[in-house]
Amino acid sequence: MSLPYFITWFLDPAHYDHPVDRVELVQTHISYVLLAGDFVYKFKKPVNFGFLDFTTLDKRHHFCQQELLLNRRLCPDIYLDVFPVCRQGAGFTLGGSGEAVEYGVKMMMMPQERMMGRVIERGELSKSHINDIVDTLVPFYERAAGGGEIAGFGTAQAVGVNVLENFDQTRGFIGKGALHQSQFDTISSYARTFLHNESLFLERSANRVKDCHGDLYSANICLADKVYIFDCIEFNERFRYCDVASDVAFLAMDLDFHGLQELSGFFIDRFVTASGDAGLLAVLSFYKCYRAYVRGKIGLFTAHAPEVDEITRSKSLAQAEKYFLLAEKYAG
Repeated sequence: MSLPYFITWFLDPAHYDHPVDRVELVQTHISYVLLAGDFVYKFKKPVNFGFLDFTTLDKRHHFCQQELLLNRRLCPDIYLDVFPVCRQGAGFTLGGSGEAVEYGVKMMMMPQERMMGRVIERGELSKSHINDIVDTLVPFYERAAGGGEIAGFGTAQAVGVNVLENFDQTRGFIGKGALHQSQFDTISSYARTFLHNESLFLERSANRVKDCHGDLYSANICLADKVYIFDCIEFNERFRYCDVASDVAFLAMDLDFHGLQELSGFFIDRFVTASGDAGLLAVLSFYKCYRAYVRGKIGLFTAHAPEVDEITRSKSLAQAEKYFLLAEKYAG
């Protein structure tokens, strides 16, 4: 599948109204992201995966607005605006008053060399960085909305909806690279058994289920002059309304994924101490398993998207395989 014409148009540095030396396009299974000069322009793909629906322009506009609002909780100086892509002659403009053919989110470019993933790649991630992340997260969760309708998303039944749908969505990929039948059986059996602990989920739903980030891992963290935690889940409340343990487990799992088990353990110890949430430990492995499986699923979705190139496809499958192996380990 070819790129949308407006994306192709903005791959040309000359088509911006600010200095741009080169444009880099980054794709996920749901987004096109253009890195251009001092700014980032993010667009939603017109896809429907059941758990998200970006198939109409109105829906994409709405979720761009949600993305701006929700991410300003942690990054008010990074998320700048929602803008239309307008037709202008044979081309397009970012903003303006013409016919809107798309909407996007404009962000400040964060220092790429300080992205947590790159810090990890250079072997520079330290306990000091982990302390800064914990010091950012604990007050965020304390301020986050909870109780009422949100608390209901922490029951075993509600959590089960999120967890079990992953098995339905990946069953068709078994044996096609990355995911094997034995892994699927082991992980799905573990998850179903753990979900029988209804009293444990109910106890935590009372005060530990919040309007969280939902996608808390190194790809969405920048360790610059301060910690920026960006790109939260905006497209489905049931992925963002979750046990704080689920959010925290995602980052702990991610550190495990990168072979940083010592820092992963340090992160959990520091978070438990700073938040006073010792009960988090009882559900940690369950949520780590869930998060690893979700990342594996996303790798499968990306690898099988018709518009991605062969390099992206191969990399996504390799990552998915590693995530499923990690999920299997947590389930053991």
